[in-house]
Amino acid sequence: MTLISVITINYNNAKGLKKTTPSVINQVFDDFEYIVIDGGSSDGSVEIIKQSSKITKWVSENDKGIYDAMNKGISIASGNYILFINSGDELANNNVLLNVSKHLGDNDIVYGNMIIVDGNGISQQGLMPKELTLRHMMVDTLWHPVSFIKKELFNKIGLYNTNYKIVADYHWFFKALFMFHVTYKHISENISIFYLGGMSSESNNSEKLKQERIDVQIEVLGKNEVDRFYDKKNRKERSLWYRILKKIRK
Repeated sequence: MTLISVITINYNNAKGLKKTTPSVINQVFDDFEYIVIDGGSSDGSVEIIKQSSKITKWVSENDKGIYDAMNKGISIASGNYILFINSGDELANNNVLLNVSKHLGDNDIVYGNMIIVDGNGISQQGLMPKELTLRHMMVDTLWHPVSFIKKELFNKIGLYNTNYKIVADYHWFFKALFMFHVTYKHISENISIFYLGGMSSESNNSEKLKQERIDVQIEVLGKNEVDRFYDKKNRKERSLWYRILKKIRK
């Protein structure tokens, strides 16, 4: 069995695919397969896929969105661990898979850090915490482009719930951590380069994103626990604001 399956989701993003594919196929590590799931693109993406003999498996057909496509990738993956790098993003360097492979085996999820690039081409270091606490996951998430997930977990927990249009990966991680209590390990390694502008990072999706996250939290924790968390958080924020105002007025 292959150690790692790298899966790229693409739809009419030939330009992004040209950037993503070399970052994967030029890895110095050998024990991995590369899968591309294309949503039936008409912009030349399929021609780019066909040009690379190092793409192990690929599909180009209509799907029901990004998470349906991710589920297709999982279903044909043969690796012990799965990493998603979507079209337009990149692995951070050619040694990523080699360096991460040394940490795989014992933990259900192994995750690292990433470089985040904004629309002006300005990059900053994105750091994940060593502990994925409930507090962290209530206000943030585990980034899927830095996360190597044991494939067997998808049999145990299930595939991505396509009813969530923006946060199905957040939903899956939230369940994995707080319902199934999976094991995890953080490594101080940049896994990917993430370019802002994807579905979950678009500002016009912010309200839908916020609502879907709350729906996930209620599903897993219950409404009372979620209300209690936000009420406590709001009290802390109000208290901090009052202290700041008091200092300003002195």
